[in-house]
Formats: sequence, C-alpha cells, structure tokens
Amino acid sequence: MKSFFASLFGSLAALVIFFGGCAFLGLLLVVVLAAMGKKGTEPVAQGSYLVFDLSANIQDAPPAFDGGALFGPLFGGRRMTTLQLRTVTRAIRAAAKDRRVSGLLITGNLQPADFGSGYGALKEVRAALLSFRASGKPVVGFFNEATTRDYYLASAANEIVLDPYGMILLPGLASQPLFMAGAFEKFGVGVQVTRVGKYKSAVEPFTRKDLSPEAREDLQKLLNDLWADLLGDIASSRRLSREELQQVVDTEGVIPASSALAHKLVDRTAYRDEILDELKVKTGRAKGSTDSFKQISLEAYAGTVQEAGDGAGNGGGKIAVVYAEGEIVDGEGQIGEVGGRKFARELRRLRQDDEIKAVVLRVNSPGGSATASEEIQREIRLTMKEKPVVVSMGSVAASGGYWISTYADRIFAEPTTITGSIGVFGLFINVKQLANNLGLTFDTVKTGQVADIFTISRPKTDAELAVFQKLVDWIYDEFTSKVAESRKLDKAKVLEIAQGRVWSGVEAKQLGLVDEIGGLGRAITCAAEKAKLGTHYQITEYPGRKQLAELISEMLRGIGPDQAGNDNSMMKLLGEFKEQARVLLRCNDPRGVYARMPAEIVIH
Repeated sequence: MKSFFASLFGSLAALVIFFGGCAFLGLLLVVVLAAMGKKGTEPVAQGSYLVFDLSANIQDAPPAFDGGALFGPLFGGRRMTTLQLRTVTRAIRAAAKDRRVSGLLITGNLQPADFGSGYGALKEVRAALLSFRASGKPVVGFFNEATTRDYYLASAANEIVLDPYGMILLPGLASQPLFMAGAFEKFGVGVQVTRVGKYKSAVEPFTRKDLSPEAREDLQKLLNDLWADLLGDIASSRRLSREELQQVVDTEGVIPASSALAHKLVDRTAYRDEILDELKVKTGRAKGSTDSFKQISLEAYAGTVQEAGDGAGNGGGKIAVVYAEGEIVDGEGQIGEVGGRKFARELRRLRQDDEIKAVVLRVNSPGGSATASEEIQREIRLTMKEKPVVVSMGSVAASGGYWISTYADRIFAEPTTITGSIGVFGLFINVKQLANNLGLTFDTVKTGQVADIFTISRPKTDAELAVFQKLVDWIYDEFTSKVAESRKLDKAKVLEIAQGRVWSGVEAKQLGLVDEIGGLGRAITCAAEKAKLGTHYQITEYPGRKQLAELISEMLRGIGPDQAGNDNSMMKLLGEFKEQARVLLRCNDPRGVYARMPAEIVIH
C-alpha cells in the first residue's frame, strides 16, 4: 500500500507539474504575443464620433493589466474591460476641443466590480460629458436597456434613443445586506464583538439576522442623500421636475420604451441599424453603406491624448497622484487591497523625492485595519511637513479611509461620496462548537491567564473581552481626537457626528469633515496651486502598471474577475456570501481592531 500511494501521489504530482508548466508557457506566450502585436496610435478620421462603450468597470487607479481583454475568449468569451477614471474624463474633455471629433456616442452597460463604477466616480464622468456637450458638439445615447448607472450618465446627452423593445431600469436606490449569523449558528461558529459607536454596524452581518434600528436609520439617510443628488441631476438635464421623475420611478421602475418616451425620459425610439445609418450620414458616409460610420473608441482615443488634457504642462515639477483603492489591510496587501506597510513605503519614497512637489491622495476605500490606517496616516503627516497633500475622495472614503484622509491640507469629495463612519470595532470568531460537532476537541497549557487570548478554539472570556474593549475605546478616542485636531472641530462635536455614522459628501461638507465639493481634477489643480506650480507640472501616478513577471504570477493565481454567474440569482447570492467571507479574511489587524464602514453597502 505504501508503494501504491507513493506511486499514485508521484503520478499526480507529475501531472500537476506538467499541466502547470503548460499553462505557464501558454500564458507567457499570450502575453508576449499581445505585447508584440500591440497596435500603434489609432488615427482619428476627420468628423469621427467618439464612442464611449460603457461595457466596462471604471476604477480610480490605473488598471495593472486588462486580463479580460486578452483572456476573456479563453474563458467563455466574456470580456471585462477596466477603464481608469482619469483616462475617461481626460479623453472626453480633450475630444471636446478636438476638431477631428464631431460628436460622442454613449452605449452599452456598465459592469461595476469591487469599488469601481460608484456614483462618486460617475459624477466626474458625467461632468466631463456635460463639458463635451457645452462645446456645441452633440452627445447621443443609444441603449437596448439602461440601468440607473447607465441612465445617470446618458442623461447628460443631448438626445437619448432607446430600442423600441428596450427599457430603462430606474427603480430608485436600494441596499440589501446579507446576514450570516443564522448560518454561523447552524454550523457552530461563534462570533463576539467589541465596538464603539451605536451606528458602527460593520459587525452586524456576522452577529444579526437583520438591520439594527440604528443601522437602518443610517443607511436610509445615506440612500436618501445619494438619491436626491442623482434625481436632481437627471431631472435638470431632462427638464423635468423632481416630483415628475419620482412619480415615474415609484409607479413603474422598470420602464418600457413607450412609457419612457411618454414621460420624456428618452427623446425617441429607434433600432440599432437605424442609429448606425444616421451616424454614417453625420460622419460623411453613405446611408446603407457597408462601411461603418467614422468612429474611434474612447480607449483608443485616450492613447492619443497627452497629459496636457488635464491642463498640465510638460515642464515644471511633478504632482504624484496616489491611489488608495480597496480595503486597508495590515502588511503588504494583495491585488485590490491597500497594504499599510507597502502604501506607507510608497508615500515615504515620494516624500523623499525632490522632483515630487505635491501629493494628491485619491481614496476609494471603506477602511479596514486600524493599525495599517495609522501607519499610512503617519507618512501623510510627515509628507505634509515637506510638500502639500490634498485628498480627493472617490465613491467611498469611510472609516479607515477617512482616517488616512483627515490631516490633508484640503479634502475634496463628490456629493455622492460615502464618507465618515468614524468608529471602531473588534471581531472575534471561534469554532469550538463546529469542531466539537466534527469530533474535534482542544486542550491548553499556558503560562498566564490570557496567554491564549487570540485562540479561535473557544469563546473569549469576559475578562478577555474587557481587554479588547479597552483597546477599542482607546483607538476610538484617538480617532476622534485626530479628527478634532486635523479638522479644527470641537471634540464634543466630533463625538456627536462620529458614532460610526456614514455621511454623503454633501452632509460631510456641512459637518466640516470635508472642505470642498469637487472631483479629482479639482484636487490636482488645488495641489498645483499650493505647490505654486501654476499650469506647468507633470502628473505621475502610483501604483503604476506591473512588470511582466508580476503579471504572470498574478494570472496564475486567477485571471480577471469571475466569469460565471453574472446573470444567475443563485450565483449572485453565492457571490455575496463569498464577499462577506472575504471581509473576514481581510480582518488581519494584529490587534484585532478595525476602523471599517458597514461590511458592504452595495447600492443597486
């Protein structure tokens, strides 16, 4: 039997090595061929339309690698494109001034993933579209179906055209958190918490089966604020009253083409081939021609746009735009995370670089590890002694995301930014009952009363919970004191608006938590002004694109986003469960204390 199993495992190992090697070589070949076959700058024909295909995830940081573009066909044919927010806005604003570009077409449907395509980012994209429209060039939106996010952007167009059998999905905003407490009870997983702030609901998905009254109140206020901004923007562009638009949303929500036309949500209905024929004529091609209309994709056009598209010159000093996008974790962090040690090291390098005259910190994070947040904040405060630091809040900059922002020289937020959540909690899992149910038991030998305080083999004692509660209380006091000091607010006022409450950007400005409503472009301009650079500066972004070796390593761990289950309800449910589990895995603070907003505010 020993020989048999040795032979079996040896054969399996050989097969794994063989197929792993083939996969590695195949991936390497694809990457190399893609690099070799990369096209040069695509020419822009006179009279072309800029085509903004929304079928992408718009994120703040530069995409390290568009794996979906290369590998989508190998895994079911699905292609997931990632666009950077600044790339999108810069291209649109540049096209508005480009005489070769005669108009802009918006089509497709956004594919939100992780913290991308949030309403804070979409606010900036919409502002760029309005700027294009103000140049006198037409903006046309064509859709078979438009979600709330799609329609919010499309509402900036001069004309919205919907397929006769299409629809607009505009039911309002909703958030439906997944609660795991019932499952934990069934499986025998114990959860204990310590926290400060009655609105600090980040632990509730693991301890409750529904929203607490405080969490419901907080979430309702946030959704109301965000919806009010979206409703106002759409109503203004479509020349409707808020009341008229809300009436349609409340009575229909899923709005067919005929009703959308009757309620003035679209200008007309037409089939795709009819729109294509119209665009052919507008761009100088014959109607019915087999040739496509003159066009260039936003991605391709962005490659022709220089940094000057943001108003920056080619000379002078440099402004570093640093992206803190994802959950804040202790240590180096993985893809999609903000590792405290790694991020602080990058800030330290920028602080010591004399060519960098100012730093813009773009935050799109719900927070996370309190230890990592403080490590990052420390480097920001040291950097501020030598050069300006300006914060631009994206769609989410809450809890630890606010912790790292609060000392900046100037803080900008969008009206729909989710921020605040000034609170702290500790979360402790134990598997005693689960292990016992499986016939597994534990025993302990120790040299002190709390020597095994970090064990997951049993629940924490009251004395041990008191130790953690004291730590949580101390960090909460530090958090609120830092906010009071940095924002020049009375400590009592901070304690009143803290308590773990989340605020919209508009509310945060009124409360003094942010300085100004504005996007990333405004923050960069402010940093240039503070560094006295005028319009002569260069922009450099961090983190940058990864080297080939890093890309291959990451691709072997998993290529791109999940390909399955996008339209399957059960898969969506499993995806939510997976995300909640991932939140637990990211709880790696060495002291078990976290400054994180509610586990998942997913707004539909």
